[in-house]
Amino acid sequence: MKHLLHAFLIGTALVAPPLWAETPSPSGLAMVQVGELQLSGAFTRATLPRAPVGGAFLTITNQGTVDDRLIAATAPVGREVQIHEMAHQGGVMTMRERPEGLPIPAGSTVALAPGGYHLMLMGLTEPLVEGETLDITLRFEQAGEVTLSFAIGPINAGAGSARGGHGAGHSGHGGHGAGHGTGHGAGHGTGN
Repeated sequence: MKHLLHAFLIGTALVAPPLWAETPSPSGLAMVQVGELQLSGAFTRATLPRAPVGGAFLTITNQGTVDDRLIAATAPVGREVQIHEMAHQGGVMTMRERPEGLPIPAGSTVALAPGGYHLMLMGLTEPLVEGETLDITLRFEQAGEVTLSFAIGPINAGAGSARGGHGAGHSGHGGHGAGHGTGHGAGHGTGN
């Protein structure tokens, strides 16, 4: 029963919209420019003490005339950071890794948001604590590397919202078994 509660809380945290992010915070939500890319709204959610995974979100706007691609990310608190997407397959919301990265087409905005594209922090070595920040280094094909500070919001932000989920588990993501809920495909930006 305890594992089901953990899966539910993690799943809800990954798919519910960030209600707390509507009010700008001085830590982690500032806009950062790297090359032709504008990065903004970087946030993640607090995790339970032994949670194996967490999600991280931001908005990327390509103001240039050349396509770019988010190809990798690293964080000091996890075994690895994967680029994921949620999509409908056969009427079911599924999540999968995008090992090829995430295209950021010229002149468009791509949102990494709950229920859509996101960064998956795998094999967490410590919990994400509300009110703190987490530095994540993003690597882009054209713009290069940038380290961005992600604000850590409450674990229950957005619980019970229209986009929320019930924490259905996945066994196909490295065996971590934590629920990622269901979503409605929101947050794919205009570059898809």
